[in-house]
Amino acid sequence: MRLRWMVATALLLTGVSSVALAQTQAWFDKSKSPDERAKAAVAAMTLDEKLTLILSFTDPDQLAKQPDSIVSPEIKALVNKEHIRGSAGYVPAIPRLGIPAQWQTDASIGVRVQGMARTALPSSLATAASFDPAVTEAGGRMIAQEARLSGFNTFLAGGANLAREPRNGRNFEYVGEDPWLAGQMASGLINGIQSQHMVSTLKHFAVNDQESQRTTVNVTISPEAMRQSDLLAFEFILEQSNPGSAMCAYNLVNGRWACENEYLLNKTLKQDWGFKGYVMADWGAVHSTVDSANYGLDQFTGFPCCGDRQPYFAPINVKAAMEKGDISQKRLDDMAQRVLWPLFSTGVFDNPPKVGSIDFKANAVVSQKAAEESLVLLKNEGNLLPLSGVKSVAMIGAHADKGVISGGGSSGVTPVGGNPLEGQLEPKSWPGPVTYMPSSPVEALKADLPKAKIVYAGGEDIAAAVALAKSSEVAIVFVTQWMGEGMDGTLELKGNQDALVAAVAAANPRTIVVVQSGGAIFMPWKDDVGAILQAFYPGIRGGEAISRLLTGKVNPSGHLPISFPASNDQLAHPTIPGFGKPDGVAVNITYHEGAAIGYKWYDVKGYTPLFAFGHGLSYTTFAVTDAKATVEKGELTISAAIRNTGKTAGKGVIQVYVAPTNYKAVGWEAPKRLVAFRKSAVAPGTTSGTFTQKIDPRLLATYEVADNSWRIRAGTYQVLFGQAADDLPQSVMVTLPDLTWSAVHN
Repeated sequence: MRLRWMVATALLLTGVSSVALAQTQAWFDKSKSPDERAKAAVAAMTLDEKLTLILSFTDPDQLAKQPDSIVSPEIKALVNKEHIRGSAGYVPAIPRLGIPAQWQTDASIGVRVQGMARTALPSSLATAASFDPAVTEAGGRMIAQEARLSGFNTFLAGGANLAREPRNGRNFEYVGEDPWLAGQMASGLINGIQSQHMVSTLKHFAVNDQESQRTTVNVTISPEAMRQSDLLAFEFILEQSNPGSAMCAYNLVNGRWACENEYLLNKTLKQDWGFKGYVMADWGAVHSTVDSANYGLDQFTGFPCCGDRQPYFAPINVKAAMEKGDISQKRLDDMAQRVLWPLFSTGVFDNPPKVGSIDFKANAVVSQKAAEESLVLLKNEGNLLPLSGVKSVAMIGAHADKGVISGGGSSGVTPVGGNPLEGQLEPKSWPGPVTYMPSSPVEALKADLPKAKIVYAGGEDIAAAVALAKSSEVAIVFVTQWMGEGMDGTLELKGNQDALVAAVAAANPRTIVVVQSGGAIFMPWKDDVGAILQAFYPGIRGGEAISRLLTGKVNPSGHLPISFPASNDQLAHPTIPGFGKPDGVAVNITYHEGAAIGYKWYDVKGYTPLFAFGHGLSYTTFAVTDAKATVEKGELTISAAIRNTGKTAGKGVIQVYVAPTNYKAVGWEAPKRLVAFRKSAVAPGTTSGTFTQKIDPRLLATYEVADNSWRIRAGTYQVLFGQAADDLPQSVMVTLPDLTWSAVHN
């Protein structure tokens, strides 16, 4: 029986009531604040107990090889017994004080433990396309429930690095290119997770926007640009979801490792934003004892791991630093209190996880619903979709007869039902293996179109695929782009996929392409096909979701959370430093574009992307109505509604942007910024309720490094209303006064 039960059992046997405990040990008193409870617990701890909290262990077999002076035999034995095999990390309990252990699991789209089959949500980028935080919140609740029933209480979720680099191998784990959208969607996920008495992280802090040489790349970027882009997204998340932990990144930022970067961790996160939780390191991202501790790292997580096997936070090393006066007792107490705080704030302390049975069928429904809200209809020429009354369909490529693809790395979930292509695809090793969810679009479409003749061809033989397409009323080609942690990719599809689509489209003008990708791709065949459905990585029921959108059982309502570039010439950085080279090469990149990421970059340069940020079609039509914008006491408030002008029920998304009359004069990075959005279900011929929102003033301001403030410059601004970054037909002029306020949270 795990240590989590040992404390409770001991208390029952001795007849100690919870009331008595609360009177003698204040951290058991639920009426006290998390701050008070954490502080009281730390005050009762010995030095060794405090040191227990700041080091997380992984891989008991590797741990056993450490000298006993670094990790005691008792700790080795405990980790071997209590650590959940294949999981990310484990922090021992402190039974004397009733402090529970921390069981840490990788995450993003579900519980990720090698060999442990669990439910996979669609990729985070996919659910960001829902433009509905309720979708990510529902997904967060579901995967947190599975995590607790699997024995975990800490989830390494909340990825929100902006999609600054479209070829980033982990963009599928993140939530888009815009700070406001990313903040809203990641907050939904974290709120869902932590509502289930589970600690969630936000990550990777910060500016971890490429995977090539991720452990050695030095990012140069101004404080102003960071505060108005990557850090602004994290600031919104902190305010709206109160995550218990922040995971610092592998890379260097302005010459300092992110996990010992005083500007990021101490000045910004803890001092300016008032973050009360703890900073954990990404696995293998710690480079020192003294600097890491003093400059903001609270927990060395995942020792020993990932090529960094130096025991920087081992008790012997921390004690030595304290004896020299290099780390203060006050700082150690702060580290311990920060680690404990989310155990109380999220209810982990009072509601320990309990291993139990999981309703995978019900959870798959949650995942399918998320996919149905998120897939994006990019093109639908001549209303080729939805499929209705078709007699024959050719389905071609991407193993669509077996399932749907998912991304690789530490977010890769072992699917319930197994990988139907186990061991068949490369790479088989990290960040693989390439995993398919056992949800076949072919079988799903056969179920949804029982009267149609549906035939599948693998696509390797293009001539055979063309012959099948010619003999079918409609052809559906599936293409994939596999991406994973620790690698960046290209926007060109691999293999013969582009040639396959082109050949099939030439043979059958009624060709539909379903794209499963980690992010943006090039589409040289875009003008030659009738319809394009962007599915991203659609999760454990992705096949069913794709089929239901293709057949109109579900009306598409996703909108792109990223821009799709038309060519490499449109990218801010034509090449990625260190791309394709072995890991460990020291490289540098300067983000000269500053905060002009995604659609903002396209606006600055005057580029027309392949598909714009926010783009997404429906089987009905919508129009934004009653657009209004007012300014009172310096605060901008917007309101609007959306009308279904078509004949089919659907969900429309109002998008609101603000554009200064002269963006350069007011110091903005780009001509316009997203400031609000709202998704609404609307019946044909009716109008949604009015959406009203006060605009966060930081979305109208610039960060002023000289006095650590935000400033809105007086002037006239257009408030733009529409349904995509390139579809904003309505505008209201407003005048904003000059305003300045501190960047330090009250």
